[in-house]
Amino acid sequence: MKLVKYFLIFVICCILLGAVSIFCLYKYIDQQLPDVAVLKDIRLQTPMLVYSAEGELIAQYGEKRRIPLSLGQIPQQLIQAVIATEDSRFYKHHGIDPIGILRAIFVVLSSGYASQGASTITQQLARNFFLNRERSIIRKIKEIFLALRIERFLTKDEILELYLNKIYFGYRAYGVGAAAEVYFGKKISQLTLAEMAVIAGLPKAPSIFNPLYSYHRAMSRRNVVLTRMLEVNYITQKQYKQARDEPIIANYHAAQVEFSAPYLSEMVRQEMIKRFGENAYTDGYQVYTTITKKLQLAATKALRANVLAYDMRHGYRGASDVLWKAGEVAWGYEQIMDWLGTLPVYGSLLPAVVTQVNEKNATVLLSDGNYVILSMEGVRWARPFKSDTLQGKIPKQVNDVVHLGQQIWVRKVNNSWWLAQVPAVNSALVSINPNDGSISALVGGFDFNHSKFNRVTQSLRQVGSNIKPFLYAAILDKGFTLSSIFNDLPISRWDAGAGVEWRPKNSPPTYSGAIRLRQGLGQSKNVVMVRIIRSIGVDYAADYLQRFGFPAQNIVRTESLALGSPSFTPLQLVRGYSVLVNGGYLVDPYFISKISDNTGNLLFVAQPKIAGECFNPPVIEEKIKSSAVIFNENRTNSEINQINHLPARGAATIELLATKGNKKEKKQKYAPQVISRQLSFLMRDVLNSNIFGESGWMGTGWRAIGDLKRNDIGGKTGTTNNSKDAWFSGYGPDIVTSVWIGFDDHSRSLGSSSVAGVIENQISGVEGGAKSAQGAWNDFMKVALAGIPEKKTILPEGIVSVMIDKQTGKLSKGGSGSRVEYFIEGTQPTVYAAREVATKVETKLAMDDDQVEELF
Repeated sequence: MKLVKYFLIFVICCILLGAVSIFCLYKYIDQQLPDVAVLKDIRLQTPMLVYSAEGELIAQYGEKRRIPLSLGQIPQQLIQAVIATEDSRFYKHHGIDPIGILRAIFVVLSSGYASQGASTITQQLARNFFLNRERSIIRKIKEIFLALRIERFLTKDEILELYLNKIYFGYRAYGVGAAAEVYFGKKISQLTLAEMAVIAGLPKAPSIFNPLYSYHRAMSRRNVVLTRMLEVNYITQKQYKQARDEPIIANYHAAQVEFSAPYLSEMVRQEMIKRFGENAYTDGYQVYTTITKKLQLAATKALRANVLAYDMRHGYRGASDVLWKAGEVAWGYEQIMDWLGTLPVYGSLLPAVVTQVNEKNATVLLSDGNYVILSMEGVRWARPFKSDTLQGKIPKQVNDVVHLGQQIWVRKVNNSWWLAQVPAVNSALVSINPNDGSISALVGGFDFNHSKFNRVTQSLRQVGSNIKPFLYAAILDKGFTLSSIFNDLPISRWDAGAGVEWRPKNSPPTYSGAIRLRQGLGQSKNVVMVRIIRSIGVDYAADYLQRFGFPAQNIVRTESLALGSPSFTPLQLVRGYSVLVNGGYLVDPYFISKISDNTGNLLFVAQPKIAGECFNPPVIEEKIKSSAVIFNENRTNSEINQINHLPARGAATIELLATKGNKKEKKQKYAPQVISRQLSFLMRDVLNSNIFGESGWMGTGWRAIGDLKRNDIGGKTGTTNNSKDAWFSGYGPDIVTSVWIGFDDHSRSLGSSSVAGVIENQISGVEGGAKSAQGAWNDFMKVALAGIPEKKTILPEGIVSVMIDKQTGKLSKGGSGSRVEYFIEGTQPTVYAAREVATKVETKLAMDDDQVEELF
């Protein structure tokens, strides 16, 4: 009896000692444990999603892919699969499960491997939120204490919902929603029982059991999950057998991007980082942009086609690499595929390796493992590139161009494969709504993977003749008219400082004598532009340019201003052209329309200043202080502050207004009017002449006539010295678009080409705005304006139309040599053109006697 008594005392002492030890340990660790109350308001790390104006996904940013779901949105069978596998007594224990631990130990001892985890779901949640994966006793003790706390603080359903959204499933997928998309490309509601079992088996070891890493391990683990579901009666024997017999069909599925706009998406990413810091990647912001799918895809296609057309005109620069030469051992299929797997895809350009070649065709292997044939049709364009202005002879057979073992680029044209090359030239296209500045399409280069440099916002390039419409606006604001006469004759001026003679020339160097300003712009006459600058003064012209938002520091104050020597970005240029056609209002380009959080709560909304249609504020006076104008942001609709200096604006500005909890009524903001509505009308009309010309002469943008087949368009070509930059900027109803093309290397020229009989529908000669840039503008605008009704010309108040004589610019009574011209009321001509009357010359004198006497 004494032995039993002592044993009981010993047991009691051990229990007391254990309890005291646990209490002391708890007190010691308690100070180190985090507050589990934060789980009530936890913000799961969710990627930033970027959408088009229509709400289609165009980009996703963030290391973790996660689709937060409520427990009610998760299929019951998936919940059961996770519980059966990870913690079958989840709804019966209070955070830790002694029975489950003993059962797991027994399974290990009896089967030799662990099919069930010893940690409860609550413990795993504690570890994932608050602890690391360090294997130590103290970490396990902390995990247990945290699990107990969590169970007291959250309901079972809340714990399970957090767990299913938090847990890692491999391949950057966090939560069951992301796992369903990553492995099966499905929404979670579309999963089969077998697919749910695959996902439920991943948390134990996602890097080992995922089907992309090891099909057999994934299959084995899936079957373990199904077995556990059967054992706890979550599924029937029939369901079990059917799911076990189902193969695993899994692939890596990237985020379901509807279409790509990488340059604009990168602009969004930078803006979001500026506003929200690194939290932009994790707080699940949903950003809605202003671009539309139709226009963005059209812009990308038009730009790439135009760049490839230029590249083909200038010849083939040769293979990108040589993997083996003639006489060397050819590479095997696997070796070639490994090489091709390291190479990117640029738009429609695919990397390939030549495996066979003869006079008539070449067989090439693509990175997808398929062989395709290049015929003479696909390589005929590939004359040897010698320089930007010189190409070699047309090849006569395929093996004149490509050779065995070469790594080349190919693309599909209609139903045949063509040889290609990654272009050395680059381009940019940006299109905005001139009424509010919203960007509807933006392409910053040929391919974002090839070059992330955004030429729309970052590339300052000389604008050439694209500057002329703004200078025309300046002279018309001085009282000149589109019928004013200027001399189109050569100019020569000695530059004493440089010790050279300055001789600006027309391009082409032809001269028409006395012509009207309308023809001067329509035919882009350089010498007329120089005479205009001399008439209004360089300083006045330079100051006037700043009305259109052009930065003062980029504007030169010499006569070269007339020929487009300033450098602007395409976005700055398209903004300026918007002023010319929207009634004279300086809108701010913007690309984000709204931002919401991951639950859809609206955080920000853009409040663009629109081109005013319901009011007519006073126009800027001619007296400009140091450069341009700034308006008080708080002005009323009819008030404009006194003239001040306008600071240089960034490439793109977005004005976002916080709306959460703000029910204050928001007044519409209007863009400042920087030129009159009447002057804007005249500029819109004269830009139309640059495309359509008039009887007797063609505008430099005439190629748009056949492509667009409508009259409510206008634009202007632009080419710089030595054709280093080429532009086309123009408008249609509610749209303004600018296109630039050139080399990032400023030392290179666009040059010239001869393509007669080589490439269908290609034009030979010197590269310039009409030939090199306008093709992309035409192709894009053809899509942008499809289905848009043609707008009729409506004369605004203050504009009159009169019949003029085209030769003199004076009034005319009609007939040949006349046209209707528009004038700001009060500037129209008042004198009729004089008609020359033929004089009859007599061959004999007929004088009376008095007249004869007077002679003597």
